[in-house]
Amino acid sequence: MQHVSPIREPLVTGGKTYHDITEDISRQVEAKPNIRWALALAVSLFFLGIFIYSVYRTLWYGIGEWGLNKTVGWAWDITNFVWWVGIGHAGTLISAILLLFRQKWRNSINRAAEAMTIFAVICAAMFPVLHMGRPWLAYWVLPLPNTFGSLWVNFNSPLLWDVFAISTYFTVSLVFWYLGLVPDFATIRDRATGPIARRAYALLSLGWTGSAKHWSRYETVSLILAGVSTPLVLSVHTIVSMDFATAVIPGWHTTIFPPYFVAGAIFSGFAMVLTLMIITRDVFFLKDYITLEHIESMNKIIILTGSIVGIAYITEFFIAWYSGVEYEQYAFINRATGPYWWAYWSMMTCNVITPQLFWVRKIRRSIVATFIITIFVNIGMWFERFVIIVTSLHRDYLPSSWVMFYPTKIDVGIYVGTLGLFFTLFLLFAKYFPVINMFEVKTILKSSSGVPHTLEPEKSMHATTPVTHQNRHHD
Repeated sequence: MQHVSPIREPLVTGGKTYHDITEDISRQVEAKPNIRWALALAVSLFFLGIFIYSVYRTLWYGIGEWGLNKTVGWAWDITNFVWWVGIGHAGTLISAILLLFRQKWRNSINRAAEAMTIFAVICAAMFPVLHMGRPWLAYWVLPLPNTFGSLWVNFNSPLLWDVFAISTYFTVSLVFWYLGLVPDFATIRDRATGPIARRAYALLSLGWTGSAKHWSRYETVSLILAGVSTPLVLSVHTIVSMDFATAVIPGWHTTIFPPYFVAGAIFSGFAMVLTLMIITRDVFFLKDYITLEHIESMNKIIILTGSIVGIAYITEFFIAWYSGVEYEQYAFINRATGPYWWAYWSMMTCNVITPQLFWVRKIRRSIVATFIITIFVNIGMWFERFVIIVTSLHRDYLPSSWVMFYPTKIDVGIYVGTLGLFFTLFLLFAKYFPVINMFEVKTILKSSSGVPHTLEPEKSMHATTPVTHQNRHHD
């Protein structure tokens, strides 16, 4: 006899069967692109074209195309780098940490979050490479034997730590994401009717047959990767924060940066996941799988991490006052009242005040309100990085060197262009790969409804549904 919680709402609605899940999720891969997807891709490709043009200008004419100057040597490039790395954090947290804690609500959103992580890290990696000025020499950041005498990387530099942290993070996230796709690739392989699609998905599925041995190895490797990925959630943005925390510049030299940056990364990452999931559930008609329960659960994490970020902002001001160092105190007063006051108060409004609306259950479960607030959160997190970097640099110890930073059209073009790159990759992923993890959603089906789900005889022997799922869920 099944017991259904009178409090917790089901994670899959609509009275779905195992066959329905396979049909609903596979349909968006097998069907022709709809008009909304095509329009979204066209817009993304337009912005990708802006990115390509802006990168061309940067490589051909040099970093002088950006708005940098002698005082503000870091600006939009490092701001965008930290912002994109932060957005990529939610994927690993949902995939790894929530897996280890057996949180079932992650099953419908983990794949899209993992894909978002990979695409965000690709966008982030663009900025340090472009800022080198000579990106064809980017391999010099690696500790490789060379013929240039004693030329070697500086292992004491946090910029080198970034190289190892980001590359490790990208590699583990890519393996974790692809591993989860293998069983679903096999499902689409068995359903494919065209020879090209069948061969392509057969290659991607790595010979998956769904045997007990395959499932056992799959579960083992998933847990190992989750264990490896969990420290990365904390370490990657900790190391990114050390780009600033290890400096002696007022406004940067503070020990609160590592936990502050990690909380901010999860905060912005979950906001972007929500933004994408709200669009995906509407475009691909997946409202029965990405439900209000999923949206509310993610909004609760946004409340938590947003509150931590707000406390960090207040703590920074307190420590600046408590330090008794006039330069540190001026750095923070300048942020709030100086020429970039509008950026600081935009940050405070979007990151501290706006997320507190989620304490109201009606707002927390509203699709429109959630979509708007998550947009505001990501705007606020971009301003946070801008405020930390630019306002700490533009007024240093010498008033004669005080300057303002003004972005050029190439600065803006590269930034909006990476948004085009990100959404182009995500839209292609959502169309040609299963955007929701079919077999993991099937594992929560019985616990999501009071009606026992049994397959009809003709559906249980459906040639396009892997026998593994039936064996796995009908023990």
